[in-house]
Amino acid sequence: MCAIFGILGNYEPQQARYALSLMQHRGPDACGIIEESNLFFAHSRLSINDTHHRSNQPLRYSNILLSFNGEIYNYQELKNELDFDFQTEGDTEVIIAAYLQWGVDFVSHLRGMFAIALKDGDTLYLFRDRLGKKPLFYMQQNATFAFASELRALKPLLNHKELNTDAMLSYLSYLAPTSPHTFFDGMKKLAPSEYLIYKDGKVTVSRYFDLLDTTPNIITSESEALQAITQHLQEAIELRLNNSNVAMATLLSGGIDSATINYYAKNAGHELLSYSLGFEEYRKYDELDAAKESAKLLGIANKPVIATKEKFIESFDAVFDALDEPINDPAAIPLYILLAEVKKDGHKVVLSGEGSDELFLGYRQYFEYIELEKAKELYHANWLKKYFRSNFSMNREWEWYKRAFEHEVIFRCSSEKFTDMQKNQLLRRNIRDGESMGYIQSYRDRFEASNHTDESIWFSYIDLHHFQSEHFLAKLDRISMHHSIESRTPFLDHKFVSLIFSIAPELRYRDKVTKSLLKKVMHNKLPPTIINRKKKGFSNPYMEYLIDSGRLGLIEEVNEQTGMFKKEVLKRYIQTAKKGTFKQHIWGLYVLSYFIKKELL
Repeated sequence: MCAIFGILGNYEPQQARYALSLMQHRGPDACGIIEESNLFFAHSRLSINDTHHRSNQPLRYSNILLSFNGEIYNYQELKNELDFDFQTEGDTEVIIAAYLQWGVDFVSHLRGMFAIALKDGDTLYLFRDRLGKKPLFYMQQNATFAFASELRALKPLLNHKELNTDAMLSYLSYLAPTSPHTFFDGMKKLAPSEYLIYKDGKVTVSRYFDLLDTTPNIITSESEALQAITQHLQEAIELRLNNSNVAMATLLSGGIDSATINYYAKNAGHELLSYSLGFEEYRKYDELDAAKESAKLLGIANKPVIATKEKFIESFDAVFDALDEPINDPAAIPLYILLAEVKKDGHKVVLSGEGSDELFLGYRQYFEYIELEKAKELYHANWLKKYFRSNFSMNREWEWYKRAFEHEVIFRCSSEKFTDMQKNQLLRRNIRDGESMGYIQSYRDRFEASNHTDESIWFSYIDLHHFQSEHFLAKLDRISMHHSIESRTPFLDHKFVSLIFSIAPELRYRDKVTKSLLKKVMHNKLPPTIINRKKKGFSNPYMEYLIDSGRLGLIEEVNEQTGMFKKEVLKRYIQTAKKGTFKQHIWGLYVLSYFIKKELL
């Protein structure tokens, strides 16, 4: 796990080196730089596999240059297929060998997480992995093109910092800016499964993989589905367990996802220390008791980490700096505290359970949306349509029913926070109803053009491409890499995800039980206590601590300078958040205000 960075075109060597140094936390073990006329090509390394210096990057072979961030879990298998004189024991050389054999299609043979920069002669290729586990940002100014693993490395190269309003508006809607937007006008990010070609001053972006290309309903029987899930899940977890030459740990909550990973790790002979988080002043939020019980039942070691109010508030600045741009996820702060302890204990790799909820319908609201789809079938709905139009409510259910009666796409994303109507009320700009759909319309178009027709597949598809990749995984990557820790997410193995998309969708929801298939897979492996435990999520007392910190006034302070929001509506949101509702709306506005004050005012 590393940082990649490069500039093609005019550059200042001192400025380029400074920009690279801003990502040293991603790769503290080694740094490699190639400086030539109109080319700066660099890499900072976090050594995980083949920790010998022979695997340092950038790697040069003939006229090919490679800078790669990530892990290729099937690299040993690929080595056996490739006719190449390998000089190292790691996975980096395999990428060059695969490119020489298969051309750009080499990426289809990789199984893992990656952001790849490969320069062949005068052509640069950038690849982001299929599910967006690794980030990749880029910018083009005049005749200069640059790329980096983090936005902070591109900022020094930017002529002028200006807010990208599309990033801001999509962030308010979906908790994080949608691809290709970033908060800095002029900087973009590749979406999951995309690759970029830069040649002769021109940028071309294409897709090399789509989950919707998976043939639907290949598996229609539950018994066959359970057998396939069991086999593929075990393989995905063990691939990530076996590809490391450094100390590894796991995260453990009280839920089935982390318990499943820890079960397979234990079963495969890996005695890993698990970490769990609790809150000193607000025990109602934490899962320490549940995690302790799970660890005991699984027979694994567990270390509790306590987040005090002081530690939580003290972490604000460090977390917002690590995130680089606004991401509306209060769990970033407890994750930061938790991973600081993991790092202190000497671990460089951690296993985490992201992706299970989206694949196995782990959010209760998925089932609400399935029921809401039936409302579209009401024959006499005109008066309901008019009623909802003339009786606006800030509650999200109002928006859901309005969409149903107007035959719109009801489910936009699990990360949807501010609706267009809410934004129109809050912002000092006109927001058209349905405007936010434009940020994800390309995904909807692909879904409607595919052979998949069940709306629950749409739920999983858009949530994996945004809620996971640009929200959860972005948070996980930036916070873990801030601590020089590689995070691995076995539920998001692309072969495993493709398998789920090939299973008859109704098998996931017909019994109206969240994560039904996963629970059935694990029923004879995990104790009933864990399987039947009510989902709690990574909840935390962020609003209580934000109020206690005395920093909540920052939102109104920044608004006085920018005039972005209507004062009376903003005040109403703040008051409701203090009473316990619309809390994440206000957290999102606070994070946005913090960014604007730091970067743009």
